[in-house]
Amino acid sequence: MNVLRTPDERFADLPGYPFSPHYFDGGHGLRMHYLDEGARAAPVALCLHGEPTWSYLYRKMIPAFLTAGLRVVAPDFFGFGRSDKSEDEAIYTFAFHRDAMIALIEALDLTRVMLVCQDWGGLIGLTLPMDMPGRFERLLAMNTALATGDGPLGEGFLAWRAFSNSKPDMDIAELMKRSTPALTDAEAAAYAAPFPDARYKAGVRRFPNLVPDRPDADGAALSRRARDFWSKDWSGESFLAVGMRDPVLGPPAMRLLRQNIRGCPPPLELAEAGHFTQEAGAVIVEAAMASFRR
Repeated sequence: MNVLRTPDERFADLPGYPFSPHYFDGGHGLRMHYLDEGARAAPVALCLHGEPTWSYLYRKMIPAFLTAGLRVVAPDFFGFGRSDKSEDEAIYTFAFHRDAMIALIEALDLTRVMLVCQDWGGLIGLTLPMDMPGRFERLLAMNTALATGDGPLGEGFLAWRAFSNSKPDMDIAELMKRSTPALTDAEAAAYAAPFPDARYKAGVRRFPNLVPDRPDADGAALSRRARDFWSKDWSGESFLAVGMRDPVLGPPAMRLLRQNIRGCPPPLELAEAGHFTQEAGAVIVEAAMASFRR
C-alpha cells in the first residue's frame, strides 16, 4: 500500500484554524490526525466531518464549544485532512472508517461524549454509540442520515455521486466556493490544502460510492441496527440543525432522521445554509447547548 502524507507546509497559516495537530497510530501503517482542544476532564464534543472536507469544517464551531466548557476532539478520517492517505481506493470501506473511529475513541478513552456529525460524519458516527455503551450522552447532527440500504437514496445524492465519479481530480476549492458562496478564496483553498494532486484524493473519490444502496451493502446492516438503537434505546439528549438549501441531505433527509431518534425535538432550520452546515458557526452550538437540560 502506497501511503501519502500531505506536507505540513500546506497547513501553515490557514484562515481561522490556529489549532495544534495531534496524531494517533491507526494501524495499517497509517497515522490519523485529530484536534484536541479544551480541558481534558471536560465533557467532549466529538466532531466528525464528511465529504470532501476535514476538521477545518469545524473551525467556526470549536470556539463556541470551548466557551460552553467542552473539550473538542475533531479527527480527520483517513484519506482526508492531515491524516494519511492511501492511494489504494479499495482500503476505504465503511468498516475501515468505522473501526478507525472506534480505535481513536478507545485510545483517548473519551466519555461524556456529544456526537457532533454531518454528512459522512453521521453515516459513520451514528453507528458508534450502540456499540460503545457508557460513552455517549448527547447528539448534535447536521445534514446527515442513516445509510440503511433499504430505501431510495434520493435524486440529489444520485446526482452528487454521478458528478463526483466524473471528477477523479475534483477541484475541492471550487466545489466549496460554489456550495458556500460566503467563503473567501483563502477559506476555499484551505479546504483543498490536504490534496496536492489527484493521487491524494482516493478517499474523496471513494466516499460517494460507499453509501449503502442495497440491503447487503457494506455498512447497511450496521446502519439498520443503529436505526433501531436510536429509535428504541437512545436515552440521551438530541439536537438537529438543518441547512435548508442542501439538495443532498437537506430537509427531507433530516425529517426522516428525526423520526428515527427517540425524543428528538424539532430542528433548528438555517434558511441560508447549505450542505456544509458547520459554516453557520456559533449559532448552532449556542442553540444546541441552550436546548439541553443539563
